[in-house]
Amino acid sequence: MGYMDKQIVPQNDEALIDAYSQSIAAAVDTVGPAVSRIERVGGRQGHGSGFAISPDGLIITNNHVVDDAKVVRITTPDGFVTEGRVLGRDVDTDIALIRANTSTGAWAKLGDSQHLRRGHIAIAIGNPLGFEWTVTAGIVSALGRSMRAASGRLMEDVIQTDAALNPGNSGGPLVSSGGPLVSSGGEVIGVNTAVIQGAQSIAFAVASNTANFVVSEILRYGQVRRAFIGIAGDTIVLPRRVALVAGTVQTTSVRIRRVEADGPAAKGGLQEGDYILAIDGSPVGGVDDIVRLMDGSRIGRDTEILVFSVAGRIEKKILLPMARS
Repeated sequence: MGYMDKQIVPQNDEALIDAYSQSIAAAVDTVGPAVSRIERVGGRQGHGSGFAISPDGLIITNNHVVDDAKVVRITTPDGFVTEGRVLGRDVDTDIALIRANTSTGAWAKLGDSQHLRRGHIAIAIGNPLGFEWTVTAGIVSALGRSMRAASGRLMEDVIQTDAALNPGNSGGPLVSSGGPLVSSGGEVIGVNTAVIQGAQSIAFAVASNTANFVVSEILRYGQVRRAFIGIAGDTIVLPRRVALVAGTVQTTSVRIRRVEADGPAAKGGLQEGDYILAIDGSPVGGVDDIVRLMDGSRIGRDTEILVFSVAGRIEKKILLPMARS
């Protein structure tokens, strides 16, 4: 008899374990068929994972998976092989977009990563170390992490998970299942991007909202155009006193962690510790909102930033965002 024997596991616990297993299996059944093995064609050899996000063969992966390749080979779980071209890449978020030469069949839905909470189930699907279409599961360990991209810039709003990731998982989907704000069938909440060598149960994924923004920019412009204001910030729970003073119902915001010298934010009077509440009247509930709102259309245009300042009052600051080089 094992520890999971029905005589040992209480009936209620057995039901919970079964529900957990069914939840993961449902998510894998939904998203798994959309996951592909991505191999570079020409240039330096290498491979990773990717996943289709549309029925016509749009595939998301990591920038470091495609590297310098213009063409990649795509293999689906049912053994179908085709090639695709790299439509665009963004080294600052480690996201690349591929257009397959033909439909790859199944496709997955990008969820809203702003609704994630620590403790939500996190499921990684990919091709680690040559073991194709491997599934691992854990939880969302933390939100709003920052990590250094290959360009040297900080990637903001990164998801930390303890789902086991290894080389080859890069570019594959991180899926959430069973949470109250996501579908029980599973949605992609992140793009697996990195592990810390030598660490256990610490891995990272680019948030799905950031990936969605990058995809939209590549499809529209062929590259990601950004307005740069020169801050680093964290998504935080908005203190009740701040919400009352601001007269807002939003529960989260962005607190400025660093202001770059001589940048638009510094020139506009923003300071470390300020809470950013809105940009041109649009509420800011998290770092991904700033990423979305600071698009190329704001470059060189006066932009109003509503903040709760370190001085303890609501202030409006006018910034002139620059093009991000």
